[in-house]
Amino acid sequence: MENKNPSDWKVGENLAAGIGKDDEKAILAAVIHGEITEMEAIEHLDELEFLALTAGAETVDRCLQKMDHPHRRHYLGSGKLQELKEMVEKHDAGMVIFDDDLTGSQINNIEKELKVKIIDRSSLILDIFARRAQTAQAKTQVELAQLQYLLPRLRGMWTHLERQRGGIGMRGPGEKEIETDRRIIRTKISQLQDKLQKIELQNETRRKQRGKMIRVSLVGYTNVGKSTIMNLLSKSEVFAEDKLFATLDTTVRKVVLDRTPFLLSDTVGFIRKLPHHLVDSFKSTLDEVRESDILVHVVDIAHPQYEDHIQTVNQTLSDLDTQDKPTIMVFNKIDLYREKNFDELLEESEKHEIEGELRQSFQKKYGEDFVMISAHTKENLKELRSRLLKKVTSEYHRKYPYIAKQW
Repeated sequence: MENKNPSDWKVGENLAAGIGKDDEKAILAAVIHGEITEMEAIEHLDELEFLALTAGAETVDRCLQKMDHPHRRHYLGSGKLQELKEMVEKHDAGMVIFDDDLTGSQINNIEKELKVKIIDRSSLILDIFARRAQTAQAKTQVELAQLQYLLPRLRGMWTHLERQRGGIGMRGPGEKEIETDRRIIRTKISQLQDKLQKIELQNETRRKQRGKMIRVSLVGYTNVGKSTIMNLLSKSEVFAEDKLFATLDTTVRKVVLDRTPFLLSDTVGFIRKLPHHLVDSFKSTLDEVRESDILVHVVDIAHPQYEDHIQTVNQTLSDLDTQDKPTIMVFNKIDLYREKNFDELLEESEKHEIEGELRQSFQKKYGEDFVMISAHTKENLKELRSRLLKKVTSEYHRKYPYIAKQW
């Protein structure tokens, strides 16, 4: 992408513009502060790079700074900001993506210095969600989240207000304009919330019409293989892709294992630092999780931070008040785990020993309610089906004993 001439650059015009065209060059930036270690900050940037790739941007460089807290005006210190400016010029980058949320004034101040598009983590995720939204519900949820993100940043957008002197007798048209915009956005938010309530009532009616069947929900961090597992269990064609947030809408399929029917749903993936307004907007989608009888928590065991991912998902489930539901832990991508962790010269006996120790640690933590599989190679799928059938049958006997007796 060819950068704009600095004299033509209008500060604030890209506040919520999104990524734009694919293959745009991006530089990632973050501040190491608080209790975050340098290693954790790098891990977060790795995830941010994957988010950028999902949105269609190519990461060409990174900028990290250790500070007690981010700079109030520019997020980064002045020296680091200059270094970032040199990176932008060197790579002819069209945008800088920050790993934390920025205020409207921070975005504008940084834009003034760098003369490129400034995007924070929340706006990047919102951009991905906007691209992925297919149904009326998902589109409404994304639009609501975008407006909730934009509302507190409006003042930062109105750069002409800086020329107003404030105080008695100095209230110019700018302030009237921004208040008008705020009212418009608040009205639109209210309309979207009403629309979502109506959609949710329709969904509730649809759920009631499903009859007395056990409901199972696939939950987990984004890009762990939930949709692939859904396809294997339900023998359907749910969209699956090696990118973040491939699934936004909840997909429900009827599955029959050994003559035992149940409903299986695939839900939106969770992620660290997920914007709270996005979580609020998608709570109606996650109602499927709330109303489930059994959760299948899918984990990418090949990911180096899979334990952090488990904690993130558990925290989200806790926020939804669903953490006490019967759960099967599914550690997916065991084939990729071996590929990443087993040296070619390692003896087969040593490989079995390492996997055995891994199983023992999981057994100690989850009892029998776990299975290690590969959805890609279909390894241990029989064991997953067996554990799932056992769990579903048990729930039928507990919840609908008269139905279970008919089989």
